[in-house]
Amino acid sequence: MSTKERIIQASIELFNIHGERAITTNHIAAHLGISPGNLYYHFKNKEDILRHIFSLYRNHLDTQFKPLQDEVDVLSQLTHYFDALFELMWKFHFFYDNMTDILARDAGLKSDYIAFQERLFDQVKDIVLELDNKGIVVISEHEASELTHMLKLTVSFWTPYIKARRQSGELNREDILQGLMKVVTLFSAFATPEGKEQLAELKTNYLQSKQQSSEA
Repeated sequence: MSTKERIIQASIELFNIHGERAITTNHIAAHLGISPGNLYYHFKNKEDILRHIFSLYRNHLDTQFKPLQDEVDVLSQLTHYFDALFELMWKFHFFYDNMTDILARDAGLKSDYIAFQERLFDQVKDIVLELDNKGIVVISEHEASELTHMLKLTVSFWTPYIKARRQSGELNREDILQGLMKVVTLFSAFATPEGKEQLAELKTNYLQSKQQSSEA
């Protein structure tokens, strides 16, 4: 792993543990055992690091939330989406915690974020409408837009909601899992009888697989 990659990964780790606002470039450099000058050789400032982290976040969503494929089982594709969401919400939870402040400090990043979120909205809505085509849900165009907003709100604000209600402010992987189950609940409101069965199966299988992986 290159020094640049190590700086990014260390920054994500420290931001998640201590909060983005509490961590400076000096903290990151000390954590890695490198000089501040070495860090500044790769990144101009902390905002530059945050822009690179946002690129990882954006690429993760871009590559994992492709349209449903006709030749692949719907349940397995939904499981893939949930795996991608789980990884995203856990790895970048500091970003959700302090999103408004991070974006307020960097107009360029905010512009990129807004444009990306508009594109992501369309991607998620297309998936919702495709679930309608496949008989998993029954939903109108307007309802699909409303559900997409609710899905994005749940994912974006679940982790700060949990942290705000906990004295320690800590987050664990089980919290992410419970957030994903709330996403299933949102889909269930529009599900057909067959869709309810598939969503229930998804929920059962997903909970079991994550519990087993945590015990391994």
